[in-house]
Amino acid sequence: MPLSYTDALEIVSGRGRTVRGGDGRDYLDFYSGVAANMLGYDVPQVREAIERQLRTGVVHTSTFYLIRSQIELAERIGRLSAIDDPVAFFTCSGTEAVETALLLATEYRRSRHVIALRDSYHGRSFGALAVTGDRRWQGAGLTPLSVDHVPGGPVRADAGEDWVASCTRRLTRVLDDAAGPVAALIAEPVQGVAGAAPLADGQLAAYARVVRERGALLICDEVQTGWGRTGRLWGYQWDEDVRPDLLVFAKGVAGGLPLGGVVGRRDVMSCLPMPSVSTFGGNPLSTAAALATLDLIEERDLTTRALHTGRALRSLLTGGLHGLASVRRVQGRGLLLGVAFQDPATAGPSAAVARAVQEKCRENGLLVGLGGTTGHCVRVMPPLTVTDDEVRQGAALLVQAAREVDQHWRNS
Repeated sequence: MPLSYTDALEIVSGRGRTVRGGDGRDYLDFYSGVAANMLGYDVPQVREAIERQLRTGVVHTSTFYLIRSQIELAERIGRLSAIDDPVAFFTCSGTEAVETALLLATEYRRSRHVIALRDSYHGRSFGALAVTGDRRWQGAGLTPLSVDHVPGGPVRADAGEDWVASCTRRLTRVLDDAAGPVAALIAEPVQGVAGAAPLADGQLAAYARVVRERGALLICDEVQTGWGRTGRLWGYQWDEDVRPDLLVFAKGVAGGLPLGGVVGRRDVMSCLPMPSVSTFGGNPLSTAAALATLDLIEERDLTTRALHTGRALRSLLTGGLHGLASVRRVQGRGLLLGVAFQDPATAGPSAAVARAVQEKCRENGLLVGLGGTTGHCVRVMPPLTVTDDEVRQGAALLVQAAREVDQHWRNS
């Protein structure tokens, strides 16, 4: 398992958007535990919900018993999903949720043929890796599924109708050339591990229309894009006329505690011929935390706040990084952003530059992540509760780091 930074960092405490490292320094956290710490650290309402559950003496019962907070959460997520007659199933992670969605889709359609997007990432397990389109994660290429990949997010930010039409033709050919029924298309509305690369406007809607016409299912992987991070509650809502059959969620839903799941159409969710259980999925502790997290997201309208603060952060980064030979572009939606870097000499994507910027950010007191299909992107995902002052501070620290690295790179 890789660690960030040349000198590994231990995080020992946190409050708000600031964490303290084992080195005794405080850092502004713009990575949020890979987007899982949706609200930041030491959030009173979430802490109190967890403590109330702890005081009952019950942190686990299994799904063979009724769990009130699990039922309440399932009903709430069903309403929020905008899926007709929804059913929810809880897991412990996004990977497990993706596996559940793939199991359901292949059983429902009686097909092991799945279409996924290039440069996508869906988890570390056998089926999830099979549909992952990022080659860095594919291992030996052994797979339990038959998988085709179609274009994901465009390379150029100004890609328009021609790009969408070309991508849609590719998907149509794959579906029409299939030897039998296709189970599903699985898609991230914004490809997080690829460096916060969004699909083009209208691309997901066009894909959804083609898939629906041919009877296959649409699985929206909202592990990184869900719960308001992109400026919409769900990333798929950036396009009109998209109605997923299955929606996969995890990451920030429980304020940092392990919880994931699938919500989908009742006929699809009920298609398995065998019973399903999840020993720890939807446990009382995680679901209590999730209810408190959703309360705060709705009460503070953090989805709208993510839209506005994301635009402000992106504007600050775009302006501050303008003219740097090592910067390709700033991309993403809401508070799911990426900065793509390149070698100033060759204009090719550069993981070395991105790593140097990440290291320099830490020196400056800012935590960010890495991504991109070649590791050439710095990922920026602050908690949704980030303040305007912290947005300005974080942007200034990242710009300072990138300028220092750019100057060093051009002089070396």
